[in-house]
Amino acid sequence: MYLILVGGGNVGIQLAKRLIAKGHEVLLLEKDGRTAGKLANLIGDENVMMGDGCELYTQKHAGFNRADVVVAVTGEDEDNFVTCQLAKEVWNVQRVVARVNDPSHEPTFRAAGIDDTVSSTGIIFSLIDQQISSDEFIPVGHLHKGHVEVVETVISHRSRLAGKVLREIELPNGSFVVYLLRDGVGIPITGETEFQVGDTVVALVPTARADDLRQVMVGGVVNS
Repeated sequence: MYLILVGGGNVGIQLAKRLIAKGHEVLLLEKDGRTAGKLANLIGDENVMMGDGCELYTQKHAGFNRADVVVAVTGEDEDNFVTCQLAKEVWNVQRVVARVNDPSHEPTFRAAGIDDTVSSTGIIFSLIDQQISSDEFIPVGHLHKGHVEVVETVISHRSRLAGKVLREIELPNGSFVVYLLRDGVGIPITGETEFQVGDTVVALVPTARADDLRQVMVGGVVNS
């Protein structure tokens, strides 16, 4: 996946490092030349570009037209808003995420169709990771004194589960699929529930069997 991060401050740097470490193609845009040079030495020339993320010229040369995700994390809400709005309206980027420094600005961002507004590096990373690492398990909670995990994953086109119904999937003992979210709407779970690309699936699994469930849901091990 190709991700463009706009803003070379601490949030942008840490987010870029984490995404690069996970093997994603990342470009960090920074308009200050001196800062951009330091960033290039820190995370690699191929991952840094000097330029103003609010400008169409810069966006064109950064490859906004092929970006899967654009994240604006500068210290200026106005810049983040313009960057994300152009990414949506001009380049048709599927998902945009904006750092909002003043919470009172969030309604304006959302009204413009910006997918997520956040202010923490960890939250931004979680939001992106859930979208672009669809076949990856994300622990979201524990039950029964930690003996049961609540996990979620998003079905991608790479998963063999896409197009399969629940009764065809061999779940580890004690595991249950309890919730499915499709296009923002909860879907009742039955044996005939069919998994589709983009579905968010929530399951309960004994902690000791979490790796087994991961192999089933992420590895796509199904009954023939």
